[in-house]
Amino acid sequence: MSLLVVAGAMVLDAVTGDPRRLYSRVPHPVTLMAATLNALERRMNRSGDNRSGDGARRRRWFGIGALGLYLFGWTVVAVAIDLFLVGPLGAMVLIVFASTLLAGRDLIDHVAAVADALTGDDLEPARDAVGRIVGRETALMDRSAIVRAATESLAENLSDGFVAPLFWFALGGFPALVAYKAINTADSLIGHRDDRYRAFGWAAARTDDLANWVPARLTAALLAALAAIEGRGAEAWRTARRDARRHLSPNAGWPEAAMAGAVGIRLGGPRRYGALAVDGAWFGDGRESADIDDLRIALRLARRVWIGLILAAVALALVTH
Repeated sequence: MSLLVVAGAMVLDAVTGDPRRLYSRVPHPVTLMAATLNALERRMNRSGDNRSGDGARRRRWFGIGALGLYLFGWTVVAVAIDLFLVGPLGAMVLIVFASTLLAGRDLIDHVAAVADALTGDDLEPARDAVGRIVGRETALMDRSAIVRAATESLAENLSDGFVAPLFWFALGGFPALVAYKAINTADSLIGHRDDRYRAFGWAAARTDDLANWVPARLTAALLAALAAIEGRGAEAWRTARRDARRHLSPNAGWPEAAMAGAVGIRLGGPRRYGALAVDGAWFGDGRESADIDDLRIALRLARRVWIGLILAAVALALVTH
């Protein structure tokens, strides 16, 4: 994979994000991935009682099979595209395709919208804005809870939505990028712990854990390195190493704890997902109260990671070519 293609995709994502007009007319690649997996899930997630031993085992095996078919199909499509798109024109088309699978610009824009909504006294616009990027209940959130939720989403999705796809793109080219996005989409759709997906989505959740193991720790290291500009780098890394293991996910705790240490606030804690209350662990030794200035600090740090990686990719591409 040419570094020029990687750098070009990063730059295009930074400039355009996901154009809404385009995707109001044609389906986004992730939407197509979700549609294929949903079709498989409807056909294959029917194998008996999910709560009994035999039923759960059957569902788990069917889930493994569905994930295998889904990943094989999308990887074949990606390899075919990669082989077909040759020459300068092919590279340009590949840059466009790859940019749709990097979510750096959209992540920054969505979290910045939460910060903008917090400038007024009415919290409803901010609750609405943060509700677009988190799955938890937002109706009763106060200002601190909104800031913490947006900051956690920013940290986790900086890893899942930008660093991780970029890592696999640079490592294995366009097919690896597509495979990663397919895995991450599968985890979002079926990697849940409820009765319907606990067994069937087991393989999707575990595969996503493996795919994000290195990128999550890399994101934490990048956040800590760039937090050193404000003298918070050591605290960010210390918090990540100490508190990441407290998260229910083996990976999400790394960027979230690093961000908590970098900003100087506590993240995590109790939250609600509909009727389900989760007594989550806290990350960091900072303030539990948080305000718009803390979210702006987090945004500034995430932008440094985002722009820094883009500049590094462009510089490497120019040097090697």
